[in-house]
Amino acid sequence: MTTLAEAHDQLRPLMFSIAYRMLGSVVEAEDVVQEAFLRLHRSAPDGVDNLEAYATTVTTRLAIDTLRSARVRREQYVGPWLPEPIVDDDDLDPAYRIELDDTVSTAFLVLLEALTPVERAVFVLREVIGYEYDEIASVVEKSEANCRQIFARARKRISDGTPRFDATREQGARLASQFIAAVAGGDMAGLERLLADDVVFVGDGGGRAPAIQKPMVGVTAVARFLLGLMRAGERFGVLLEHAVANGQPALVTRGADGALLGVMTIDVEDGRIARLHNVINPDKLGHLGPVGDLTALLRGEA
Repeated sequence: MTTLAEAHDQLRPLMFSIAYRMLGSVVEAEDVVQEAFLRLHRSAPDGVDNLEAYATTVTTRLAIDTLRSARVRREQYVGPWLPEPIVDDDDLDPAYRIELDDTVSTAFLVLLEALTPVERAVFVLREVIGYEYDEIASVVEKSEANCRQIFARARKRISDGTPRFDATREQGARLASQFIAAVAGGDMAGLERLLADDVVFVGDGGGRAPAIQKPMVGVTAVARFLLGLMRAGERFGVLLEHAVANGQPALVTRGADGALLGVMTIDVEDGRIARLHNVINPDKLGHLGPVGDLTALLRGEA
């Protein structure tokens, strides 16, 4: 029988995958996984029949409790709330390596915020993990019939807004490169050609960094705003890098010293950029490495 110690490396990706999709926070997900392992070590005998099911149950229940308390903080959050980004690169902490598919995209995780903690748990376990309803019922302590109803209700609530990612990774990378070139070159016409007419820009500063307080919509407004940001950044030697974050093409912004200033994910639909989600809240970037002080930079203090 596999012991918990032997299964640690195998269980960790699954547990983090569940917790991150439940919470949209790398830091909170890591805390949940650590607490889940502590509880498993204290209570799970080496002879338990199914360690994976046991780990899934503990992780999901802890994530539900964490999300219930987090919802109060998010209601008081300054400006739009976006999930903490996971940037896919060789330096990424192995603890955060999960399968970066559409269900961890920024747009999708934002949609999941509309669900209650239990709805989110049922949806993640069914849609992502592939659990059967009887297994889900055991985890969330509801009846199988109730879980079917919860899943149907959750899927209906988010179905209309579910993002449609029809670009391959190569197409997304190419469009992101063109996007960076247009922004860096101040090419208004070129940038407008890349953006959908109803493109949406969302910024998350959380009151800790300067960000717009509500989403911006429209190709001309967003293009002008982006070029304005670039002109401001150029004065301080801000650097732009292409990356992949949450399974989508992304733009990483760094200061002249290499410190991270922001991560912007790029959602592509029908060959054009449909949504831009820009996380500049330093509290949401620390897991990716040293973070710069964007506010001080813009004030000329850094």
